[in-house]
Amino acid sequence: MGEPLIELRGVRREYPAGEGTLCVLKDIDLTIARGEMVAIVGASGSGKSTLMNILGCLDRPTSGSYRVGGRETAALDADALAALRREHFGFIFQRYHLLAELTALGNVEIPSIYAGAPVAARRARAEALLDRLGMADRAGHRPGQLSGGQQQRVSIARALMNGADVILADEPTGALDSRSGAQVLRILDELNAEGRTVIIVTHDMKVAERAGRIVEIADGEIVADRTTAVRPGAAAPTAARLAPAGGLARWRAGADRLKEALAMALLAMNAHRLRTFLTMLGIIIGIASVVCVVALGEGSRRRVLANISSLGTNTLEIFAGRSFGDTRSGRITTLVAADADALARQHYVAAVTPTVSTQSTVRFGAVEASALVNGVGVGYFAARGTRLAAGRFFDAASVKTRALDAVIDENTRKTLFGTVAGSPVGKVILVGDVFCRVVGIAAPQQSGFGSSQNLSIYLPYTAVQTRFLGTRTLRSITVKVADDAPMAAAEREVARFLALRHGRTDFFILNTDDIRRTITSTTETMTALIAAIAVISLVVGGIGVMNIMLVSVSERVAEIGVRMAVGARRADILHQFLIEAVLVCLAGGVAGIALALAAGALLQALGANFQLVYSATSMVAAVACASLIGVLFGYLPARNASRLDPVAALSTA
Repeated sequence: MGEPLIELRGVRREYPAGEGTLCVLKDIDLTIARGEMVAIVGASGSGKSTLMNILGCLDRPTSGSYRVGGRETAALDADALAALRREHFGFIFQRYHLLAELTALGNVEIPSIYAGAPVAARRARAEALLDRLGMADRAGHRPGQLSGGQQQRVSIARALMNGADVILADEPTGALDSRSGAQVLRILDELNAEGRTVIIVTHDMKVAERAGRIVEIADGEIVADRTTAVRPGAAAPTAARLAPAGGLARWRAGADRLKEALAMALLAMNAHRLRTFLTMLGIIIGIASVVCVVALGEGSRRRVLANISSLGTNTLEIFAGRSFGDTRSGRITTLVAADADALARQHYVAAVTPTVSTQSTVRFGAVEASALVNGVGVGYFAARGTRLAAGRFFDAASVKTRALDAVIDENTRKTLFGTVAGSPVGKVILVGDVFCRVVGIAAPQQSGFGSSQNLSIYLPYTAVQTRFLGTRTLRSITVKVADDAPMAAAEREVARFLALRHGRTDFFILNTDDIRRTITSTTETMTALIAAIAVISLVVGGIGVMNIMLVSVSERVAEIGVRMAVGARRADILHQFLIEAVLVCLAGGVAGIALALAAGALLQALGANFQLVYSATSMVAAVACASLIGVLFGYLPARNASRLDPVAALSTA
């Protein structure tokens, strides 16, 4: 007998059974030398498959010692045992255990992927092994396209991929016809002749007699161990082993494993398209909701700002009295045009206009209506951001001469001139008892709180004071603050300036920036609230991903067992299922963004009176959120998959 390769001393394997235990292997002592061909025979339930699982490091003994090449396996963790399987053992299973989504070539390559072999080297070796076993012309076929004998030859090629020292064959001919079985046994003879240690587990004595040594087991005990007349194999293997990558290539090997995990995730998603779509659905709805809500909030914010801007951007409105509703404001006569002129000379002021107003009846021909007559200065239209639809605004000369030049709004035009052909510019209207000439028409303008239905006529404030009110007191002064001046500082400076001029504070200031901040703050609060509700749907979608991934793990237990048998680390299994969960969520995130964009386009096409303003930041955040959900909710199923017992996983096939 050659050098001892496998040594078992007092190995027992027990399983829980009700309140007691079931002992399947009882104090097994067994030594197998390098280069031997050993057959382990016994009836069903004798413990031979359990013994093979322990020999292949798929299972651990309950007690006793198992050494491979002098190395005690009891001290090894799961990844170290995976390394032993990857580097020293090759498995040939009765049911082949090929991965249905991969081609024959892909199945053969798997062990070397986990071993970190370079891509070109492993591809060449896999092709060479398939060619040697007469499968070169079937390398691109999937297992479902191969016969039983062909699948078993692919399984043998996979077992040889990493240059295994020990070939473990579990009933290698059990599922084959006699011709295919004979071919498989001949291949095993050749492998043993090359120097590999071959261990066959079988209940067929004809198969066992091809080995140089037969170990018979019954009721968990070795009852016979005899040699046969068959010539033993060589003392040492001659097959080359693929060297794992080192240095920079080691990183590439890790990338190859991740690439393999990505490919398998895509294959699994494609194989269960409906389930994948239903899993994505919660993520799609959640992401679309978040993106749409953020877009709606931004659109609403911009619209509010635009409406407030229509009141006049960066404006301060100065009124007589302490506040709105002050009963003494009518008796205050200190707010005058001279105040406006003085404010216009301040460096932080862009435009100033005095304002007075009165309600009056306006007539044109047979049409009569009630209108608000606004006496304003030349700077009013710039301060309020008013645009012309036709004609012109009155100028400084009109103010100085108290000209009765009127600018009317769109509501007034429709009411007085709706049935009149031609432009109203140049027409004379009767405002109260005063004839005024229309010189311009103001374009429609939002008030900031909805469109006003009042009729408005704008005249020089000097004309309104003398012809309508008979007083030099102003209703208010509107100040447009320069763009580079802070609104709060400008408000404080105006208040100080007027208090010095008047000798007391007999006025109050309305800051439109306060209105803007209040409304936008409310809008942002509502957006955040609705977005929080949308995020809840994302969480629900994530829980759906976790549930589906748990189902996926349970459906693919056999695949996990095969991958572990050929040397996959726990991290490899974890990465595969985690990548799948992240891919599902990422795809759902992208689809959700597309759905949100489509919703915005549809609303625009239907003529909605609001606009969704999309943000690239929100979209990136949505995709990042989807990825995070994939990691968080995919980790538990992936972790469960990586911690499966290889033997238990293989037994489900």
